[in-house]
Parts: sequence; C-alpha cells; structure tokens
Amino acid sequence: MTVMDHAQRLRHGPRSVVLLFALLFVSVATFATALIAYLLTPTWTQAPLDAPPLPIRVAGIVFNVPPAAIRMPVQRRAGAQERVDLAYRWPDLLPPDASTADAAPRLFVAIESTQPQLSPIERLRSVYPRYFAGPSTSMPGGLIIAPFADGSPYQGEDVIYDPTAPDRFLVRCSRSHGDMTLAVCLYERTIGDAAVTFRFPRSWLSDWQTVQGGIDLLIERWRPSAASR
Repeated sequence: MTVMDHAQRLRHGPRSVVLLFALLFVSVATFATALIAYLLTPTWTQAPLDAPPLPIRVAGIVFNVPPAAIRMPVQRRAGAQERVDLAYRWPDLLPPDASTADAAPRLFVAIESTQPQLSPIERLRSVYPRYFAGPSTSMPGGLIIAPFADGSPYQGEDVIYDPTAPDRFLVRCSRSHGDMTLAVCLYERTIGDAAVTFRFPRSWLSDWQTVQGGIDLLIERWRPSAASR
C-alpha cells in the first residue's frame, strides 16, 4: 500500500463512520416512530348498529346508548369519550332506521364533558336580561318569551321558559327567516359533570310538555339507576 493510499483511507474513514451512525440513527428513529404510532392506535372496533346499548363514559358519567342512535361512526364504541352525538326519531324516541328512507323528525343530542360556566337559569337571571329587546310576553301553552335585541350577542334568538319552573324548562331558540331556514331550540341539562344539549324544531314548543317528558324519558333510558339534576 502506498503512502497516498494510506492517507486516502484515513481521510475517508471518519466520514464512513459518521455515515454509518447517521444511518443507524435514522433506523432507530423510524422504528421508534412506528412503535409509538402502533401503541397510540385505538384497538377498539366499531360496534354494529344492532348491538345492545353501549356503556359510554363522558365526564365520568356512564350513558347506556344504542349504537344506532350514535351519529358519528367513530363514536360507536364503549368506554370514555369527550363527546358523543346522538339522534332519535320523534315522537317514538327510537334510533333512526338506517335500512329505510326514514323521514321522521329528529331530536338531536350532544353529550360532552365541557360544561358552560353558568347554568341556563343563572344566565336567565344575570346575563340574558341585559340583552332583551323589551318586556317578556306570554305564549300559548303558558310559556314566557323574551326576545333578544338586534346587535346583541344573541341577535335573532329568543329565550322561552316555563314561568312556574324555569329551572326545569328553559330553551334558547332561533327565529325562522322564510321557508328555507328552520327555527331550532336548544335545551340544556346537566347529568353529573356531563353537559347534555338537546336540539329540536321550534315548532315543537306547541306541545312543550311532551318534549320535556320525552327528554326525561331518554335520560331515564341512559341512566336507569341515576337521578339527573
């Protein structure tokens, strides 16, 4: 071996070692990334629509929900979840029939772990009045309606409640604007630490006692041994 060959080997030797370590680092990093992705991949499987009610835990509260009522396929699994979105036919309160063209009206429900800072009745007492357009008036069926003023954060909405028990029935409803815009109402309840929001057409308020009774019935189905508040 000539002196020049020896010098060339010494010159390229460190470079080869660095390249080897770089390849080794990339291989280890790739393996670690693949391992983490595998460990973080959910191992649950989506429940079929005809399966028995699933025990879904939201904010530490267990709700027994039929898979067919769950709107998002990814949520059709037992265990802890941050939120679950449901739909029920009205007025029979059964899950929609996916095998037919089911055109029955829907009662939509969102159960989530994040609760508003104030309950609806606390908002009625301390927040909403500052945005009302004028005095409240009576509606058919014994409800009270308080419209929000234009330019307020609740523009285009009304608060409607049972004056004898506003803590039991109080909704915030949008107003319809022609036949293309459906006016809807939001009715909020808490079950333990879980926030439950029901959404339904404003036209149902003509029989609001039935709506309230249907909501109570659904809660009993989800929580047969627990009392709601």
